[in-house]
Amino acid sequence: MENNYILIVFEGEVTEKNILDNLRKYYLNTHTNTIVYGFHCGEIYSLYNKLKNDRDLELFPLLKDNLKYKNTELQNIERYQVSEIYLFFDYDGHSSSADNTKLQHMLELFDDETGDHGKLYISYPMVEAIKHLKTGIDFKNVTAESNKNYKQLVSDNSNNKLKNLKTLTNKDWKFIIDEHSKKANFIVNNNYEFPSNIIEQINIFENQKLKYININNKVAVLSAFPLFLLDYYGVEKLISPPKRINHKT
Repeated sequence: MENNYILIVFEGEVTEKNILDNLRKYYLNTHTNTIVYGFHCGEIYSLYNKLKNDRDLELFPLLKDNLKYKNTELQNIERYQVSEIYLFFDYDGHSSSADNTKLQHMLELFDDETGDHGKLYISYPMVEAIKHLKTGIDFKNVTAESNKNYKQLVSDNSNNKLKNLKTLTNKDWKFIIDEHSKKANFIVNNNYEFPSNIIEQINIFENQKLKYININNKVAVLSAFPLFLLDYYGVEKLISPPKRINHKT
C-alpha cells in the first residue's frame, strides 16, 4: 500500500485545529494524501521526557498508543502508510518544565518530516502569535514575555479581522504568511524581507536565544504555521501564490 497519510500533531485541541481547518480552505489541498490530526495535549517537554531515554523509540507508535482513546482514526493507520509527520508546539518559556537545552535537542532530533521523529515547528511564545499583528505597529520589533498574560496581550494588539481564526480569508493568510516569513528572516538574517531560502527551525531558536531570550527573557513573536508552509511548498511558490499551489517536489 502506498504512503498516503500526512500526520499533523498539535499541542492543544482547539486553537491549532481551528488554524489548520481554516488554512486548508486555501492551502494543503492535496488529492494524493489524507491529512490526519493528532493531539498530544501536553507541552513539548513532556514529549521530550518520553523519548529522551530511548533514541530508538519512534514517534508514531508512541502517539498511537497514547491517543488510542482520543484519536481513533490513528488506530487504523500503520506507520508505513504515513509519509510525513509535522508537530506544532509552543515555546512556553514560562512553563515549570521549560528548558532551552531540551528544546534544542528536540529540534535537532525532530528535523525530518519523513523520518521516525517527524519535523518540529515552534511558535514563540505560543500559538496565538499567529494573530499578533496590528496596523500601525512594526511587527519586526514585536517581542513578548512567555507568560499567562500573553493571550490578553494578543487580544489587545491584533487587527479585528484576525481575532477569529475560524474566519480568516485567503487575503488574511497572505498577510500573515508574508509578515511572519519576513520576521523569521529578520530574526536569523537581520533582514526584514521575504526570505529567499528556507529558514530552519533550529536557526530560529538559536537566534531567539542569542538576540532575545538570553538578553531580556523575551522572544521575538513568531508563528510556526507560515514557516511550515514555506517548507511545505518552497519559497518561490509562496512569494506570490496562485489560488491553488502544489507541494514542493
